[in-house]
Amino acid sequence: MNITVVGLGYIGLPTAILFAKYGNTVTGVDLSPVMTANLNAGQLHIEEAGLAEDLQEALALGKFHASTTPVSADAYIVAVPTPNKDDLYKSCDTSYIESALTSILPSLKKNDTIIIESTIAPRTMADVVQPMIENAGFTVGEDIYLAHCPERVLPGNIMHELVHNPRIIGGITEACTEKAAAVYSSFVEGEIIKAQAGEAELSKLMENTYRDVNIALANELAKISNHLEIDALRVIEMANKHPRVNLHQPGPGVGGHCLAVDPYFVIAAAPEQSPLMQTAREVNNSMPSYIVEQVEQLMADQEGNRVTLFGLTYKGNIDDIRESPAMEVKELLLESGFDVQTFDPHVATEILTGEEACKDSSLIIVLSDHSEFCDIPESYTNQMREAVLFDTKNIVQTLGNDVSYFNHGNLHQAKTKKRALTI
Repeated sequence: MNITVVGLGYIGLPTAILFAKYGNTVTGVDLSPVMTANLNAGQLHIEEAGLAEDLQEALALGKFHASTTPVSADAYIVAVPTPNKDDLYKSCDTSYIESALTSILPSLKKNDTIIIESTIAPRTMADVVQPMIENAGFTVGEDIYLAHCPERVLPGNIMHELVHNPRIIGGITEACTEKAAAVYSSFVEGEIIKAQAGEAELSKLMENTYRDVNIALANELAKISNHLEIDALRVIEMANKHPRVNLHQPGPGVGGHCLAVDPYFVIAAAPEQSPLMQTAREVNNSMPSYIVEQVEQLMADQEGNRVTLFGLTYKGNIDDIRESPAMEVKELLLESGFDVQTFDPHVATEILTGEEACKDSSLIIVLSDHSEFCDIPESYTNQMREAVLFDTKNIVQTLGNDVSYFNHGNLHQAKTKKRALTI
């Protein structure tokens, strides 16, 4: 099968490479000539476990080629960004999808399949995508087949989950669903779930909204517990021993291309019916400011004003800083007059070592749960003016001697200056 994948980002590129690895002839399309040239030379622009090896295999097989323009194919997969609009409810911006569809229309022929993988608002397939195709002279479900097949993978484990996770196939018609299911059956080993397009759209959004709401509950619990001088992490640990309770963990906020974005697509589609989702977004959006307030309290008696951020990505062991609360924390600290140093071994633009970032610092703030931050060596903390660490991700397992350690469980103890805590 000949497949054209439009958009070679964190989802489009792994998808294209897997289709090629499993024997399909794939053209990956992106507007960046530098990116496409690098990919054809075997050089990646994103960090993802196993992707480099699979790219090399696909190139060796002659099954993958990157281009700045689409080519004729049997199936077209659109995996471009869908950011929030700058409107009241931060609704879904479909302009990138519309541009992608416009780019493939000249190559489109009867019996082709178009699949939208980008996360989209409810009714986007029916109200935006289908009219564009029909206005080009095709009949959807008879000579062109349209489906929404949302990705549902965990960054850092994408190559495995694309193959093994269940896959939702939401067609405009039953014939569309069957056609799209046949495309993915070339490599998906997980369950193929056949659905209507609207069901697929809303299902994807609710997967991420569910997590957003539950994280908001944990974050609100952390605020409440700090106010009441109760260990929030201990409360969560005990509550989760109930067989029907699964509280999430608090943190510095919610980021990435899913949880911080997708709930707004539902909210914008039904604002009067979504007060819970709107409140959850407000709670999670408030966390960077809340973290900065706690930093100001921890730093109140320090002679210096240098703080060191450990991690800038929105989650651990990846290089993705999109919508990262760590980046917002950084900006807020700078606005508050702090001298901010950063250390992130996964972000290429970050060049400081741990020792360099900690030099003369009075506080380390762990904002990303990278595995490198589980054990903080003394060579880092020995460089500090005063060795204090605020672990917003509750990931640190070992520390050097004489380091005062705070997390969302014991943060209230900073109020009474009880800093003789160990891990």
